Amino acid sequence: MLEGAMRPDEIARACVRHALPAAAITDRDVMFGVMEAADALSSQGVQPIIGCLLSVARLHGPGFDVLTLLAQSQQGYGNLSRLVSRAHLGVEPHQPPHVTLDALEGLTDGLLCLTGGGEGALARLLAQGQSEAAQTYLERLRSAFPERLYIELTRTGTPVEVASDAALIDLAYTQGLPLVATNPVQYLSPDFLAAHDAMLCIASSRYVEEADRPRTNPEYWFKSPEDMAALFADVPEAIANTLVIAQRSAVSPPKRKPILPRYSADGDEAGALAQMAQEGLA
Repeated sequence: MLEGAMRPDEIARACVRHALPAAAITDRDVMFGVMEAADALSSQGVQPIIGCLLSVARLHGPGFDVLTLLAQSQQGYGNLSRLVSRAHLGVEPHQPPHVTLDALEGLTDGLLCLTGGGEGALARLLAQGQSEAAQTYLERLRSAFPERLYIELTRTGTPVEVASDAALIDLAYTQGLPLVATNPVQYLSPDFLAAHDAMLCIASSRYVEEADRPRTNPEYWFKSPEDMAALFADVPEAIANTLVIAQRSAVSPPKRKPILPRYSADGDEAGALAQMAQEGLA
């Protein structure tokens, strides 16, 4: 009820219908849905790519940008889980979940990084004409994710995307970095637009008739490979790299039994906690 309006089984069926070999699950700042989504996709022969849209505090001034992080391995899955936990536990209670750019240090192994498309700092800085700041930011990402950084293009019509698209492509070519085309999918088909818009109102406790409320982007639907190829016809390598990313990402959520507290028969909680500690559970 926050952004996405597709159940995992619907995503899996849509992938099969469009003959898509893989799909990335990238909820915003959480990973609650990856187990169910991975199971649904795998059951239909579709490769799940486990990821997250991680909010990152801006280096200068208030606000947050987004990085798209995708797990390549079990190590990457563990690092992604740690970063998401840090986004929730390492902030003040009144702040939304996020991490700082410094917090990524030491937790990037096994992760692919996409620059966030129109929600990323790179696109925002280029749209604002801050080319030097964009270059500095890109170098930090390149250092944190060596050979694992992609410049992400999204074309959903937002002002930031329109203003930064050409500069992002130029930057990828001049810096020798790969481009990748993505589409933020939040609902299945264009005819669900009005319903999704109403859902956002419910999620944000707003009324449909309010002028300044959050609104659904009419391009956030599940596009076919043909739709995406047409949209990015000028940069076919950005489409081809989606398959490269799928080939580089081969991890599923680990299966574990629930870790539950044990209490002794006489109610000795301290003894139970000591037992848990000894077993590595506390």
